[in-house]
Amino acid sequence: MNDEELVRERCASLLAANDPTSMRPRDFLGAQFDAGLAWVHFPDGHGGLGIAPGLQKMVSELLGAASAPHAGARNPIGYGMGAPTIVAHGSIAQQERYLRPLFTGEEVWCQMFSEPGAGSDVASLATTALRDGDEWVLNGQKVWTTLAHLARWGMVIARSDPNLPKHKGMTYFVIDMHAPGVEVRPLRQMTGEAEFNEVFMTDVRIPDSERLGDVGEGWGVALTTLMNERVSIGGAIPPREGGIIREALRVWRAKQTTTRVQRDELIALWIEAEVLRLTNIRASQLRRIGTPGPEGSVSKILAAEHNKKVTNFVVDLLGAEGMLYTSYEMVRPTASMSWDCEQKGFLRMRANSIEGGTTEVMKNILGERVLGLPGDIRVDKALAWKDVPRS
Repeated sequence: MNDEELVRERCASLLAANDPTSMRPRDFLGAQFDAGLAWVHFPDGHGGLGIAPGLQKMVSELLGAASAPHAGARNPIGYGMGAPTIVAHGSIAQQERYLRPLFTGEEVWCQMFSEPGAGSDVASLATTALRDGDEWVLNGQKVWTTLAHLARWGMVIARSDPNLPKHKGMTYFVIDMHAPGVEVRPLRQMTGEAEFNEVFMTDVRIPDSERLGDVGEGWGVALTTLMNERVSIGGAIPPREGGIIREALRVWRAKQTTTRVQRDELIALWIEAEVLRLTNIRASQLRRIGTPGPEGSVSKILAAEHNKKVTNFVVDLLGAEGMLYTSYEMVRPTASMSWDCEQKGFLRMRANSIEGGTTEVMKNILGERVLGLPGDIRVDKALAWKDVPRS
C-alpha cells in the first residue's frame, strides 16, 4: 500500500466509524488525530503518519466532503503555528502533552512576540526571562496577541541574556495563560471587536521543562513559528471560486444592475485569485517537512493585497449600502479573522498587510533571501542588546 492509498484507507475508516454530522466536533477531531490524519507529515503516534505533507490536502478534501470540522477554525494559532513549532523543537513529553488537545480545540493557543517597542523588529524585544533554579521568571508586555482572551497556552520569546546581540540572547517558552501574573486586556479594533489583546506578565514563573529549544536560541525557534504563520495566513488553497472571491461573485450575482467596468474588475480579481491559488499549490508541493522557506512570504504579500482589493470591490458594488454597519459594539470574538457582513470584511482585511509580518518586512525577506539583494544596514546587529539605544 502506497502513501496515497494509506490516506484514503484511513479517511474511509475514520468516516465509517465516526459520523461528523452527528458528533461533537471535539470528539471527531480526536478520532482524526488518533488516526494519524491531523498533520500527516507529523510523527506516527503524534497526529501523523510520517508521510509527505502534500497528502494533507487529500485529507482535507475527503473529510471536508463529509462535512467534517476543521481544527484550524477555533484554534488557528495553535493549529497553523504552535503544532509545527512543538514538533520541530519540543520534547517528546511536550508533543504528547500538547498536540492532541490543541488539535481538538480543547486548548486554544496564542502567540506572544510583538511588543510596543518591538513590532516589525521583533528581535529587539525587551520582555525579560531570568533563571531561578528550575524555573524562569518573566516580566514584560506583549501586544496584538490574537485570541489571548481564549487561550490556555501561549508561545512567548523573552530576553534571557541582555549581554548578547539581540538575535542571540532570547529564549522561547510555552506559557500558561492562566498562571499568576498573566493579565490579558482587550485591544478594540475598528470593526468594534477585540480580537487582539495586550498581555502583561509580572513575575510569571515558567518551569524550564516548558522551554522550546536551547537557552539563547529562541530566535531560531521563533523563525519556525513565523514562517508557518505566513503560510497559514497566505497559503490557503481553497477550491476554484472558493475563498474570498466567492463573496465577490455572490454579491455580483445578487445585484440587479452592474457596469462593464465592474465586470472587468471582477474578472481581473477572479484571475488574480486563481493565480494565487495555483501559486500556493505549487509552493505546498515544494515545501518539505520542517520550517517553510520564503515562499510563505510570497503568499503572504499576495493574499494580503488580494483580500483588500476584493473586499474593496464588494463594498463598491453595494453602493450606499456599503456604508452601513450593523454595530460597533465591543465584542470579544471566539475566532480570528471572522466577519459576518461585507462591511466588516472590508474593515477587517485592512489588517492583513500588517499582521503576521508587514508587507514591507515580507519584501525585505524576498529581496535578501530570494533575489540576493544586499540587506538593510543594521548598525545594531553585533552590539549587545543592552547597549542598543532604545526610545
